[in-house]
Amino acid sequence: MSHSTQTRYEQTPAADNTTMFIFGAGGDLVKRLLIPSLYNLDRDRLIAPEMRIVGIDLAEHDDESFRRHLKDFIADNHSESRGGSLDESHWRDFEKRLHYRQGDFTDDAIYRQIEDVIASSGSDNALFYCATSSRFFSDIARKLDGAGLLEERNGQYRRLVVEKPFGHDLESAQTLNANLLEVMKEEQIYRIDHFLGKETVQNILVARFANVLFEPFWNNHYIDHIQITAAETVGVEERAAFYDKAGAMRDMVPNHLFQLLAMVAIEPPAAFGADSLRSEKSKVLGAVRPWTTEEAAHHSARGRYEKGTLDDRQVPGYLDENGVDADSQTETFVAMKVMVDNWRWVGVPFYLRTGKRMSARDTEIAICFKPAPYAQFRNTDVERMASNWLIIQIQPNEGMWFDFQAKRPGPELEMDTVKMGFAYKDFFDLPAVTGYETLIYDCLTGDQMLFQRADTIENGWRAVQPFLDAWARQSEAGESGIEGYAAGTDGPAGAHELIQRDGRTWHKVGEATGPGVAPVPGKR
Repeated sequence: MSHSTQTRYEQTPAADNTTMFIFGAGGDLVKRLLIPSLYNLDRDRLIAPEMRIVGIDLAEHDDESFRRHLKDFIADNHSESRGGSLDESHWRDFEKRLHYRQGDFTDDAIYRQIEDVIASSGSDNALFYCATSSRFFSDIARKLDGAGLLEERNGQYRRLVVEKPFGHDLESAQTLNANLLEVMKEEQIYRIDHFLGKETVQNILVARFANVLFEPFWNNHYIDHIQITAAETVGVEERAAFYDKAGAMRDMVPNHLFQLLAMVAIEPPAAFGADSLRSEKSKVLGAVRPWTTEEAAHHSARGRYEKGTLDDRQVPGYLDENGVDADSQTETFVAMKVMVDNWRWVGVPFYLRTGKRMSARDTEIAICFKPAPYAQFRNTDVERMASNWLIIQIQPNEGMWFDFQAKRPGPELEMDTVKMGFAYKDFFDLPAVTGYETLIYDCLTGDQMLFQRADTIENGWRAVQPFLDAWARQSEAGESGIEGYAAGTDGPAGAHELIQRDGRTWHKVGEATGPGVAPVPGKR
């Protein structure tokens, strides 16, 4: 059974006319995700017919060569953003929106050109997208302010979008927020995290708060622990220049994984509006227990992939990848335990892990409920009660699965774990998307619900900082603290020891439809 999404898109109004400026238009983000997303929004008539998209970069392009460059890449690599062949007729219409300005975005001259483009657009609305290295965010914001391009007049808007990373530690995140807020209001800043554009992430809120079944049990009385996993099969690929300075922790935890933690752990917001929802998320991250450096070292594990076999092919280790420093002390895997010290979650551990070159691509939240009381089974052949699990998979097979205990057919009382759930693809005819469409549309319409606020960013880094400090102390003492793990496996031994110390085990990577253990029979 499936439900078409066409009616929903027909009823969604197009965003107001605006001009979108993309700084760093020559980068991979633009051709892989931003332009395909805008193409899809245009396909669904969700952007104004007059909207213009202006790329800005140092590369030598004019409008025609910029359009041709993007079309060639998208046609070869995306096939209409993973949903069939490129529609030539649609592209011919869409590419008329695309324009290019060559220039250095640290030079005042390019901002004078931006002012001229806005003046000729028929609308004073402008969206500035920083698809650049994060070190340029503050400079671009100051240049825009200096040129008067952030001033909002007569009900028209000026908005700035910045991609993660939002700093590389607590101090740098605070500095970045201060720099941005010095020249614009929080309402003008859109800190984008593409994880929050995924349907399943947003469905966490609907599952919790629109179904009476879940919310009464969503607390420490019934939940034993929660695992959040973001596993990748890819290696560092072409990102060595960035990744070797960042590592798995900075690249994934304070943004992607903590956003998933916040979505699953928040209190019911007063309303599903940006202010209410973002306030609750900030409270949750602010309630994460601040470990000492000794505790952070004890409650974390780091790893780095070594050569191994993945999908029946040999892959190199991280230190053998192009662009990686041979003496690198960068982790490609991190596992950690955090505690949320509020009334709902006190005593419930959250186990987070993320890594590259793991056995399967899998981003999921695994919620383990406390087992039912054993008392009534004490005179039966049932030896123990198994836990129920709720698995929320973000990618690749978006959906939710619940496993519970049922009696095996036969004369004796024996139990097995059985599963039920849904995959989005089985219920909805989803359009071809990149994951950015919802977020870009929200930028254009002024909905900040799925974007991070300054205090949320800083609370996330505040929770991460003890781990960074602990690892820095190890490094200063000449201790690597990084274990090797073979590509195609699920991280180093220390990650398994981390959770086993608490009498628990990781849910198996890639097994979205259950807890990754064999069925639990009543008779052993």
